[in-house]
Amino acid sequence: MRNYDKQRGFTLVELMISLTLGLIISAAVVQVMISNNSTERLNRSIASVQENGRFIIARLRNDLIMTGRYDMLRPELNNDVDIVVEAAFAQNNPIPVLGDFSNGLDKGAIEGAGVTSDTLMVTLQASQDCRGATHGYALNEEFLVVNEYFLEGTSLKCKGYNGRVLRGQEVSVEDDDAYTLLDDVISFQVQYGITDNIASKDNSARPVKFIDADTLGAEKAAGALVVAIRIALLLKADSEVSISPVPRFKLLNEDPIQPSEERLYKQFETTITLRNSKNFARSRNI
Repeated sequence: MRNYDKQRGFTLVELMISLTLGLIISAAVVQVMISNNSTERLNRSIASVQENGRFIIARLRNDLIMTGRYDMLRPELNNDVDIVVEAAFAQNNPIPVLGDFSNGLDKGAIEGAGVTSDTLMVTLQASQDCRGATHGYALNEEFLVVNEYFLEGTSLKCKGYNGRVLRGQEVSVEDDDAYTLLDDVISFQVQYGITDNIASKDNSARPVKFIDADTLGAEKAAGALVVAIRIALLLKADSEVSISPVPRFKLLNEDPIQPSEERLYKQFETTITLRNSKNFARSRNI
């Protein structure tokens, strides 16, 4: 007689237990995959915004560190204008304010209202502006360059000018279209470190305080000179990673900013010493 007991399959209870365990394991595997995918996207976002931050800080530092430079002895300097007067203008106005340019009364450093981004403008002797434009001069020929940095939408842009045109000495030969430095910028804020070595007789040319652009004109009229620039930027990651709740960010002395999108944001700050302006400030007390 056959032994039918040895040919029996799984019972219904055993099948149900097996299916339940399988579903639990499958759900755990799916959850791990979802978590890994989210972590990977978050890591990509962090890496992206970090790279953008490092790039823009390095680019701005490279552009701005020569602010206030003017060397009348450079053989590359174009001397079609009175370079003594031009040198005095560039060295005394490394950060021009509204009204400094006779042919550009609306050009200068501007303090944004509330949490609105600021506009930074710098003066220096160079062979090209922040976009690489030479404004009709020969290759490597140096002239008075004025660079403007501002936020348009979420794009940080720069626009270069021939300072001699802004001062009414020459006619513009090139357009002044803006060049985009970086996208996904939420805020761009600037402060200016000033020295008052004429009043204090301190020849170190160290910044005694940092101020906004709206008080810069009065400080300059009183003999102060900008010797440092402090910059703060708020960048948004370029990938769609939802972060909730989004924290508030405080850039320099501005009111806190609360972004509307639930995205990844990161704040970057740097202080740039203007060595040419510091040297000029020291020389004024000699």
